[in-house]
Amino acid sequence: MPTSAPVPADASARDVVVVGGGIVGLAVARKAADAGLAVTVLDPAPGDGATRAAAGMLAAVSEADFGERELARLNLVSAARWPAFAADLAAATGRDVPLLRAGSLAVAYDADDLALLRRVLALHREWGLASAEVPVADARRREPYLGPRLAGAALVEGDLAVDPRAAHAALAHALGDAVVRRAAVRLERDAAGRVVAVHDDAGERHAAGAVVLATGAGATTALLDGVPEVRMPVRPVKGVTLRLDAGPELALGHVVRGTVQGRSVYVVPRRPGTGTGPGSGPGHREIVVGATSDERPDDRRAEAGGVFALLRDARALVPGIDEAALVDVTPRARPATPDNLPLVGVTAVPGLLAAVGHGRNGVLLAPLTADAVLAALTGAPPPDDALAAADPRRFAPARPEGALP
Repeated sequence: MPTSAPVPADASARDVVVVGGGIVGLAVARKAADAGLAVTVLDPAPGDGATRAAAGMLAAVSEADFGERELARLNLVSAARWPAFAADLAAATGRDVPLLRAGSLAVAYDADDLALLRRVLALHREWGLASAEVPVADARRREPYLGPRLAGAALVEGDLAVDPRAAHAALAHALGDAVVRRAAVRLERDAAGRVVAVHDDAGERHAAGAVVLATGAGATTALLDGVPEVRMPVRPVKGVTLRLDAGPELALGHVVRGTVQGRSVYVVPRRPGTGTGPGSGPGHREIVVGATSDERPDDRRAEAGGVFALLRDARALVPGIDEAALVDVTPRARPATPDNLPLVGVTAVPGLLAAVGHGRNGVLLAPLTADAVLAALTGAPPPDDALAAADPRRFAPARPEGALP
């Protein structure tokens, strides 16, 4: 691990080149720039990948799932950083990055869904996470727009939510000309094997003291073609989110998450004034519906059946969405790893760092990832012990038989 900020051999080089301009890449770049490092971000369409589709739930407790205790620890640590991260970003850019702080209501549609909800709540208790089952009547007092047929409910007061598109826009504004709209096509290594530059699709060479990969599944694989010592098994997991424009008659105040006959769905409201589309007015707000997760490539296609299923299940929990306008359908693939933990920090190759594979938690984990990568760049200790689980070297290629260690 480096013991100080990266020192480029080329006097014209940047200290850091970040490949990938989603919310994770821009958070890493801004943290490095704030620390005084010269930064370039390469991405032909910044924010148009998984960030574009993300609903923005900062729901470390609600996202906790069986077999993912280490991921839950990472999510909790990063969620705690989000209020300061958002406030600092707003202060630096003059752009509002509001957090929805009302918490989440987890609801169950039928008896089988309630049994699953109670299993999850038991897991929360085992792990010391704050959630509690509440009577359905109490859930309706908190959120009057819940549907008439619910078997059970729980409250997770610590959950937050943010608009990822607004946060990304603020990060891009803060970085200004450091964001270069070009695609990285090749990593360059010196005679000692260190990564020293990135070549883009316009033929330009970007020399760097360090290169951080914050890329999606396809780009990660392509760029590592010439780096056999590093293995980052990142695959695409496709999801679709829907954005609705809702009038004042649907003034949702909470994130509503639930299961409808075993199918997961969430409904995430923004604040008033965020509505879009024809006929939208000051009292309108954006509502995001999602939860699909399919092991398939990022073909940017939204199947009619998938859109129908999301709306069907969302309206079972919040019937009022029937009156909202469907203004945006966004299919994108999240970059996921085999163990669902991200790859964050130094790799086996000098000069190359990772900030990839965040799966469904990219927005949530952006602040912690940025802090972790800056620590790796400067030789500081990791910001939290939980990051040991995200070590990129855990998937190192197997040595050939008979090779020396």
